[in-house]
Amino acid sequence: MVLTGGKPTPTGHATGGTGPARSRERFLQGEPVEAGVRTSILSSWQRSRSLGLSPDQADLPFRDDFDRDARIVRAAVPVLDRLQARFAGSRMNISVADASGTVLLRRFGEASLARSLPAFQRVPGFVFAERVAGTNGIGLALAERQLIRVHGAEHFAERSQRSACRALPVRDPLSGRIEGVLCFGYPSSTEDPELAITIRKAAQAIERRLLRQSSARERALLRAYLDTGAATSAGLHHTVGVDELALELHPRDRAVLTEKAAELISRGQRAAAVVSLFDGRRVTLVSRPMRSGSGVEGVAIEAVLPGPAPREPLAVPTQVDVPPGSSGRLAVVTAVPPPRFVPAAAAPGRLSVATLSRNLPDVAHGPFGTVDRVDVADDHPDAPSRTRGLVMVGEPRVGTYALAARRRLELLSEASARIGTTLDVRRTAQELAETAVPRLADFVTIDLPEAVLRGEESADPRTDLHRTVVHGISDDLPFSPVGKQVDFGPTTPQIRCLTSGQAVLEPDLKAAAGWLAQDPEHTERLLTEVHSLIAVPLVARGVILGIASFYRAQDPAPFGDDDRSLGLELASRAALSIDNARRYTRERTMVLTLQRSLLPHDLPDQDAVEIAHRYLPAESDVGGDWYDVIPLSGTRIGLFVGDVVGHGMLSAATMGQLRTAARSFAELDFPPDEVLTHLDNLVGRLDREEPAAGAGVIGATCLYAVYDPTSQQCTMARAGHPPPALVRPDGTVSFPDLPAGPPLGLGGLPFESAEIHLPEGSRLLLYTDGLIEDRHRDVDVVLDQLRGALAHPEQTPEQTCQTVLETVAPAHPCDDIALLVARTHALDPRRIAAWDLPADPARVSEVRAAALRQLADWGLDETAFAAELMLSELVTNAIRHGAGPIRVRLLHGRTLICEVSDASNTAPHLRRAASTDEGGRGLFLVAQLAQSWGTRYLPEGKVIWAECGLDAA
Repeated sequence: MVLTGGKPTPTGHATGGTGPARSRERFLQGEPVEAGVRTSILSSWQRSRSLGLSPDQADLPFRDDFDRDARIVRAAVPVLDRLQARFAGSRMNISVADASGTVLLRRFGEASLARSLPAFQRVPGFVFAERVAGTNGIGLALAERQLIRVHGAEHFAERSQRSACRALPVRDPLSGRIEGVLCFGYPSSTEDPELAITIRKAAQAIERRLLRQSSARERALLRAYLDTGAATSAGLHHTVGVDELALELHPRDRAVLTEKAAELISRGQRAAAVVSLFDGRRVTLVSRPMRSGSGVEGVAIEAVLPGPAPREPLAVPTQVDVPPGSSGRLAVVTAVPPPRFVPAAAAPGRLSVATLSRNLPDVAHGPFGTVDRVDVADDHPDAPSRTRGLVMVGEPRVGTYALAARRRLELLSEASARIGTTLDVRRTAQELAETAVPRLADFVTIDLPEAVLRGEESADPRTDLHRTVVHGISDDLPFSPVGKQVDFGPTTPQIRCLTSGQAVLEPDLKAAAGWLAQDPEHTERLLTEVHSLIAVPLVARGVILGIASFYRAQDPAPFGDDDRSLGLELASRAALSIDNARRYTRERTMVLTLQRSLLPHDLPDQDAVEIAHRYLPAESDVGGDWYDVIPLSGTRIGLFVGDVVGHGMLSAATMGQLRTAARSFAELDFPPDEVLTHLDNLVGRLDREEPAAGAGVIGATCLYAVYDPTSQQCTMARAGHPPPALVRPDGTVSFPDLPAGPPLGLGGLPFESAEIHLPEGSRLLLYTDGLIEDRHRDVDVVLDQLRGALAHPEQTPEQTCQTVLETVAPAHPCDDIALLVARTHALDPRRIAAWDLPADPARVSEVRAAALRQLADWGLDETAFAAELMLSELVTNAIRHGAGPIRVRLLHGRTLICEVSDASNTAPHLRRAASTDEGGRGLFLVAQLAQSWGTRYLPEGKVIWAECGLDAA
């Protein structure tokens, strides 16, 4: 092959890794082909095989009923003549086919080349669509809708193995619709990179000629309109040009008027509508069907303007048909004052526009017939005159394209505001479907990998797709239900779009073999409803997130390239939102996992209270809410609930530190106000030592309550936290007025505690502010709801938690919610024994004897020996090192607790006595016999306690 200014480049069947014959042979033998073949070629092979085509098939369909004077033919003939001259003497053949693959024109660089072809391929009319000819340039260009190169063994049919070709779709510049295909064919032994440039320039030349055809038609319409006006210009009302009004129009009015003019043209019928301008004036637009002398049919849009009374309403002309719904705001095209007429520059998607500054007719008689009067019917001599001007001239189909383009822009604008309103993957996918239906598609299905739904990346999305969304104009089509795993075959449009990363358009699903073979059971019924499909990959930041499938059912016209581009744009925007939601889901899952790991998993066994708890994370982010239940000495129980300011990983980590410290301070038997003081110091230190850049000061709130079942007294203190709710056994609900205290972290301010008597069976509800504080609800109203939910004394703590969450908690919580419900129990007085004695060593034996008798009454004879030794040492130490009065108490609960209190604040210390020491072994002996022991300080004095198991010997 010889090109002007270029040299032939020899190539082989497998040059550059394209079209290797060996890969084709493996494919035809049913073996897997993983490398060496381009994706588009492999997909075409698979479609050809699913269509039942044979590579040995020699005959092709032939049509003699094609349009020999089609627009594409008239536009392409001069371009092909120039190409034939350029490639003269070479073995190049040039073809132009229509949108169905039928060859309409053929040229040869060397005349003898035609004689080497079968007779029926020498003349136009044979069909090279993929569905009948397999993989070839024309068929694949129509399937892929882009520039295609097919080389040697990449052809499916044996007859084409020695040839190569490049093919490019040719589009109507106004509509974007594919009008045909330009194809270069040449021997497979030669190749020239310049061909890609040449074929693009040739296709652009054909497209420009298609545009000129449209522009010439619009100019003919405008000329016919002006000629008609010249014939009837006498005796008419004075007229001003629309451009004169344009100088006064608000830009918003000009835009709206232009839109309405295009809409009226797209209707292709007589109509009128009135619009109120921004300044109060009103304009009537009138559309007039026309026909030029050459037979071109179109519409002229005229603007009827008010006369001397600028604010007087205009009536719709009586002789003009007004379609329903046409009385909205209208538009007028405006321009700088031109000559008598100035057609707009022909450009894709634009209409011919003209403005007039001279008289225009009221009545027109021309080559296209009579045009009705456009002024308001009013014969009164004082009636105000009307002025008008030409706004726009065009063909209905051009107006339809402009209107469709504008509506696509509106849809994209709406999608920007509607898609991605939440950081939820499923909701974002649903928003994409709701945006597309019905303005782009009648049905939408979205399939996402399970990993993406969890916030992760899928290793192989093709094998892990689950139906996530099914949305459409009805619910009775047999699409796979939501939640079901979908397995697409290798030839389906969905897998092809995933593999190529491009949107795949199937204008006719009845001819889409891969889609038909996917699910024969459901496909047959679906084909009675849907007829066209666009499959779009959801890809964001290089990550494949899933597939969106758009189906058309009601609109008889199939999807086109503009629809495919729109679907791809919608999917691209949605994919970014889905990826943001996926990343957020992953981060939220990590924080939530950390948060839950830092909360207590199993509550301790104890008899003081019956406990139920809940933790509900915020819908948007995870915060630092927490709770804890801590067994204390003397059968008491400590109840914590707290909230760290902020959300995210920092809050969760701070919460973990705070909860650990709170448990440690509580186990040291500090009273509630002292525990809060220590926590306040800790939060202040954390804020100083680990400042969070841009996160503000670390802060927290906390409520700590200590309940003693022996006295049924509860001591509580709070640091900026909501007060608890108290439900007494009779169902009375109150919110104890505890001293508020400042939030943790402020430092320097004291905390106060309050003591409340809780009858047995009372319920204490501790909660975080996420339960009651919500910007959409009044706090007092929420507290009343909480009272109503708690006023059921028969409920268990578990039932109380569930009721509160169902009736009080917000439907979409903006903050975490932590709940802790405790129903109090009282220790049976028969399980409590106490003795008061003076600081006299002689009384120790009496206490031991009384304790042994009490243990015998309780049936704890096996524990008596250990208890006797511990009591003896503790009482002796209190007498020797403490101050009277001295009190001894035994508590029989899950364990046996021995307590000795005195009025001294001096605490004993455990030490190992040397062999020469005379003392120091008593406390060591207590530590060996007891499960645990410690010191608890009282407002006056202290308590030394030791706990031993009931099975101790």
